[in-house]
Amino acid sequence: MSSNLVKGTAILTIGLFLSKALGLLYVIPFYAIVGEENIGLYQYAYIPYNLALAVAISGAPLAISKFVSKYNAVGDYATGRKLMKSGMLVMAVSGLLSFLVLFFLAEPIAHLVIADNEEEFTIAEVTSVIRWVSYALLVVPLMSIVRGYLQGNQKFEPTSVSQLVEQIVRIIVVLLGAYLVVNVLDLSPRTAVNFAVFAAFIGALAGLVVLYKYWLKYKPEFNQLYESSPPASNISFIDMYKEVIGYTIPFVLVGVINPLYQFVDMITFNNAMKSIGVSNSSMYFTMLNFLTHKLVMIPVMVATGFSMALIPVITSYYTKKDQKGITRSLDQTFQIMLYLTIPIVLGLIVLSDEFYTFFYSENPIGADVLATYAPVAILFGLYSVTAAILQGIDRHKWIIFTSLTGLLFKMILNIPLIKLFEVNGAIAATAIGYGVAVGINIYVISRVLHYRSRMVFRRLILIGIFNVIMLIAVYATLKGLLAISPVEGKMQALLYVLICAFVGAVVYGILSLKSGLAQKLFGDRLTKITKKLGIGG
Repeated sequence: MSSNLVKGTAILTIGLFLSKALGLLYVIPFYAIVGEENIGLYQYAYIPYNLALAVAISGAPLAISKFVSKYNAVGDYATGRKLMKSGMLVMAVSGLLSFLVLFFLAEPIAHLVIADNEEEFTIAEVTSVIRWVSYALLVVPLMSIVRGYLQGNQKFEPTSVSQLVEQIVRIIVVLLGAYLVVNVLDLSPRTAVNFAVFAAFIGALAGLVVLYKYWLKYKPEFNQLYESSPPASNISFIDMYKEVIGYTIPFVLVGVINPLYQFVDMITFNNAMKSIGVSNSSMYFTMLNFLTHKLVMIPVMVATGFSMALIPVITSYYTKKDQKGITRSLDQTFQIMLYLTIPIVLGLIVLSDEFYTFFYSENPIGADVLATYAPVAILFGLYSVTAAILQGIDRHKWIIFTSLTGLLFKMILNIPLIKLFEVNGAIAATAIGYGVAVGINIYVISRVLHYRSRMVFRRLILIGIFNVIMLIAVYATLKGLLAISPVEGKMQALLYVLICAFVGAVVYGILSLKSGLAQKLFGDRLTKITKKLGIGG
């Protein structure tokens, strides 16, 4: 069972990582096709879409997989099938209602975002992109219940593959469609943005087809289990969905909290900036919540992908009341999370100009926003990990409380801080909100699990020292390269990023291996390799 869990976690993590990586890289050609002045429309569509999607799905994959696996564990395969059959109808209705709500609320949302038609985008344009993206809500909820049912039956590959196919098809449609609209049909780039957001619907259809193929593949096996199962338990549909909904709320909140922060920016940023006399506020909003946000999520994606694999172990130790196991698992989780996140964050800060030039175009303002925003990635990662630990020990109410408390701080502080510090004010409000949530999460974890660890504190000091040395090496390398030749174009920016990243990785790697830190964090296999090479403490 443990090997299945590790394998399943690895499959889901790899699929998610590849999907997110593609979601970052496609922005480069899309930005080139529609231009910086039009790409902000894309984000105006996706923030409300992500919120509507969270409501439509309601954490279904995780909640349904938990429900199905619970009843499968006692040989009751019929109850899981019962949920699957009724859930398809429930999710179809949920998707339809979410589509209708977002479609018809598109104009009121646009009025919240755009005060008048003197902004960079008109109310009609923002309304249009929100309506075009809303069609995806008709399909995605159906995918969520199929994924949940298959995961509950220990079938993780369909979720990973369908996510990847969905993303690949969406990106192909986005790029091909935008290119044809702008360069062949000679229409406005803003029309291309409408088509690009509609690609979410086409990608979702492709993902659903993949899941249907997997369903046909596994159907004989499921039927055999269903036939050997006793009759479904006499749990009523009301009780069944009450149990599923009880699982979903914390899952939903963790998944939707970042879009909620972005939504606060979406409805307050332009008006706050305009009130202090800043023109073209939509450009700054695009830099903050779309262009730089994509890059800031790189360290979060890498770090949580590794650390989240350790979370199920904590649940097991907590159930057995194994205090040593709990402390060891939490130590490892926090250390790996920060060991991987901090150097990437520092890299984004030092190389902000080069990163921004490669992904988008040379823009000192955008690079400054990236350098200021990058450290918040550490809080994003810590929030994900601490919330997952609370889920593992069944402290769901605390997740709801801390998440909403952090969001409240963001809502209260956002406008005043934007008026004081412009774009940096919105970043500061996000950092404070996440900082409050993470701080309370860590306090609850330490109290409930009696978690104290001086060793982690000592290791963090060591990680900090190594990062300072690495930072000096990377900064010196960059200054040397710029002295030879300033950056001119995307390829040269990429070359400088790769050279500096290589220098940083070598310095950080040697320090970690020579001190024995890497071996302690990543276990016996790495220790055996380094002993053969004569490295490490």
